[in-house]
Amino acid sequence: MGDALTTKTVEDHFSLLADIGEISAILSESPDLQGFLDRCVLMVANHLHAEVCSIYLYDEDARELTLRATHGLAKDAVGRIKLKIGEGLVGKALKELRPICVAHASDHPDYKYFPEAGEEPFEAFLGVPILRGVEKIGILVVQRRASDRFSNVEVMAMRALTSQLATAIETARTLLQMASAVTRVDVPPPPVQRSFFVSGTSASPGYANGRSVQFMRHPVERILSISREHAGPCSGCAEAFDRAIQTTLTQLDGLQAALGQKLPEVASLIFEAHMMMLKDRSFVGAMRELISKGSASAVRAVAEVATKYIGIFESSAHDYIREKARDVEDLALRLLSNLAGDEDRRDVDWRGRIVIARELLPSDILKITLAEVSGIILVGGGLTSHISILVRSLAIPMIITEDIQLLGVADGDPVLLDAFSGNAYVNPGVDVARRLDERERLRGKADLHACTMSPETRMKDGTRVTLLANINLLSELDSALALKAEGVGLYRTEFPFLIRQALPSEEEQFNVYTRLLTRMEGRDVTIRTLDAGGDKMLAYLTDGVEPNPALGLRSTRLMLRYRDILEQQLRAILRAGARSERLRVMFPMICSLDEFEQVKAILEDCIEALVAETGEPVNRPMVGMMVELPSVVELADAFARSADFFSIGTNDFIQYMLAVDRVNARVFEYFCPHHPSVLRGLKRVADAALNRKIDCAVCGEMAHDVRYVPFFLGIGIRRLSVDPHFLPEVQQCVKSWSSEDASAYAASLLSQNSIREVEKLLRDHAPV
Repeated sequence: MGDALTTKTVEDHFSLLADIGEISAILSESPDLQGFLDRCVLMVANHLHAEVCSIYLYDEDARELTLRATHGLAKDAVGRIKLKIGEGLVGKALKELRPICVAHASDHPDYKYFPEAGEEPFEAFLGVPILRGVEKIGILVVQRRASDRFSNVEVMAMRALTSQLATAIETARTLLQMASAVTRVDVPPPPVQRSFFVSGTSASPGYANGRSVQFMRHPVERILSISREHAGPCSGCAEAFDRAIQTTLTQLDGLQAALGQKLPEVASLIFEAHMMMLKDRSFVGAMRELISKGSASAVRAVAEVATKYIGIFESSAHDYIREKARDVEDLALRLLSNLAGDEDRRDVDWRGRIVIARELLPSDILKITLAEVSGIILVGGGLTSHISILVRSLAIPMIITEDIQLLGVADGDPVLLDAFSGNAYVNPGVDVARRLDERERLRGKADLHACTMSPETRMKDGTRVTLLANINLLSELDSALALKAEGVGLYRTEFPFLIRQALPSEEEQFNVYTRLLTRMEGRDVTIRTLDAGGDKMLAYLTDGVEPNPALGLRSTRLMLRYRDILEQQLRAILRAGARSERLRVMFPMICSLDEFEQVKAILEDCIEALVAETGEPVNRPMVGMMVELPSVVELADAFARSADFFSIGTNDFIQYMLAVDRVNARVFEYFCPHHPSVLRGLKRVADAALNRKIDCAVCGEMAHDVRYVPFFLGIGIRRLSVDPHFLPEVQQCVKSWSSEDASAYAASLLSQNSIREVEKLLRDHAPV
């Protein structure tokens, strides 16, 4: 093929396409939204050596695609060429949700001719859907004069690009379609001034002492309040407004860079919606118009336009669009702070504060992390497991409580947060503060002593036990290595998906997995495929609420529904581990042997495709499964013949065995890890693994609970995977038991028929 790219050139292109700095530059340098789209098509055309690149945006109401930007076609065609879904090659790509790649476009039966486009010379055609989960955004098209098909690696590059650009382009599309709306203003509750104590549940252990700040409490009221405070005449308003825009852009660039440094998983632009709005003529332009007419000061103009947009976004039927109201609120407060001066800096400077919030999204947690807050109190909102895990991974103390009087606490009130016990003290007395400070000092000394880890873990009789780390964010690897973890027993891949506003591209995932494997070189690394759904919903992938998400479209069954997402992730894992001898791939929530064989076949297809594309060998990783469902227990022996290893996820195993939603506080008392049926089910799974001589690890919450560690040792489990900070305690527990004693203890637990009888044995053998 004459225009075929060499393997090295393709690798260079992938590197360029994955360079978030380049996309960031396009955002920051574009004068407006149309300028952003124009720069996007030029960038793609340059990278793929394409003579034509075009972006078509989809209007869901009209079910119509419109040419919005092009490099290489007639500029007059922009805005004029429209296609219904399924019409032409462009419409076909969106209808079928797959790349359309042809060598002779005009010969294709679905080709549609537009004389005003001037595309006759460009026969080679590649159109790739721009998707945000299940949401159709548009089509990215490249064309060439040469009548050669675009190569498979170029299709890969285009898919990576559309994934990276999806959120920014979707935001541009939404802003281009904005209409006026009526604002809604909430009335805040009166602030609480008294001292009081709050009891809750610990979501992330730790201790914090700081002043309170309410997270997005009545932001519209706050925006309008600042507007009223600065309602006077404004000399030089236009110049002040322009300075505030530039200052805000600089701040956002800095925040994005800091976030990328702290959390490598966040390789996309968390603040790209903010940046797009600052380029939007209908958003910033409306503010400028009010200022230029003398209708409003700069502060008043920002407040008026922002509140209108908040109303627009909040009225949407789509969750992910309603979430954009948060972006407008945050951006407006930043602009107002930069306009009004230091007295309003409290809206964006939360360093050392205790954040009180009614609900939090993963993206909110990231912004809070950047602000270097001391702790979080979540009031009334349900605590989803991924929020809890994310906060623990970032080592932010957090409790959840039903006490709504916290929502009335004034900003700046002193708060002591004891997230070890789940308590908070508002406006505490001197004695309370002194007592908690002393307790924290003693706990710190105890933790320092506990961190003396041996490089290997053995039971009293010398039996080897492997202690591994559960990793949620790459930043935890330092702790895992310092505490001598022997590998990663569970890398939860969902967080790069949860903390973004769109699917991470194959290249972005490849970069994350490469960092993981490089840091843990020479050690076992088990990467679990995407475990989304249930209480880890992706707003951009699922639209609407499932009646019973825990029993709905989640984990592996979700990935089989969206096979292209699974294939993209598996390709990224395989590429990152192409030379690794210690890589393990694990599929979550496997229900049947048929399902497991299906995902294994998809993995094999990905291996064959990569070998064909690169001409290089790819190491076949060990392939295992999470044991989480009761359906696996009866077929454990058959699964053990098919899998290279088991890893028991006790959290879901208990949930499904006992029919207890583990995030539902009303039934949490029924979530019983030591239920006799649970213990016997675990024993049967362990027996099947031992009989077939495959590894069987435990990676759920039970693995770090020293009440249950002896039981696992007694049923033959020799691999435990826990959050890094639990490693010292688990190692000490393992060292205190012999194989014989643990086996006898497990047998006694398994012989009991009631929860009460099991609890008595657990109390009798509780660690001192």
